[in-house]
Amino acid sequence: MKIGVISDSHDHMPMIAAAMDLFAGERVDAIIHAGDIVSPFAAKMLLAFRGPRYTVFGNNDGEHAGLSAILAGITPGPLVLELGGRRILVHHWIEQVPKELAAGVDVVITGHTHQIVNERIEGRRPGLILNPGECCGWLTGVASVAILDTESLTARIVTLATGKSWRI
Repeated sequence: MKIGVISDSHDHMPMIAAAMDLFAGERVDAIIHAGDIVSPFAAKMLLAFRGPRYTVFGNNDGEHAGLSAILAGITPGPLVLELGGRRILVHHWIEQVPKELAAGVDVVITGHTHQIVNERIEGRRPGLILNPGECCGWLTGVASVAILDTESLTARIVTLATGKSWRI
């Protein structure tokens, strides 16, 4: 299963649109947003993806009622999912992920720092820690998302401005 992973989009409409286009082109089966969508009008752009969407609130998501009205199931986190035969934990803040909960999942997905983390850990759980970086590109200058492959338990980071991708 391929999952599109996005975080920290911060209302940057062109980058959210680019992410949705990329996910459609990659034919991902589901998308996960790890927080900081920010406003309901930006959340509406996630509806372009017709498959399952899983989202958690971030610290800049102030309009919870408006976001909840658009994105059914959005939660403060942690959110634990079973997708593609893998247990996936999603939370905006890595430092708030309970260690005992993380030990029972295959993948931990976070956001908040705007920094890319794609760390494979062999022989223990979680086996992958993933932060796709910032979709908005405003803080670091790099607008990025990730494509998670649940079969291989790997993620590919894709920069949206150039379409360049790499594995870490």
